[in-house]
Amino acid sequence: MASYQTIMNNPKFKALVSERSSIAWTLSIVMLAIYLGFILLVAYAKGFLGTPLGSGVMTYGIPIGLFVIISAFILTGIYVRKANARFDDLTRQIVEESK
Repeated sequence: MASYQTIMNNPKFKALVSERSSIAWTLSIVMLAIYLGFILLVAYAKGFLGTPLGSGVMTYGIPIGLFVIISAFILTGIYVRKANARFDDLTRQIVEESK
């Protein structure tokens, strides 16, 4: 069994931590910007959000709200895809090297 120090000093482990942290922070900032933008619209542009789209009852607020929700799923999917493709592979290599 590998020691904690062996794994911590592995360059692939450092790459894994760096890549995972980078993508997590990037996606978190994107989601925060989307959500904050929506909240600012709710706070300062109520009239815009309440403006009907065409002659129906749907307003601009509904598709914008759906965009916020769907973007969270999309960003999660991006992270999962990256994790399954790259992070799992790096983890597998680290475990194999540390045996």
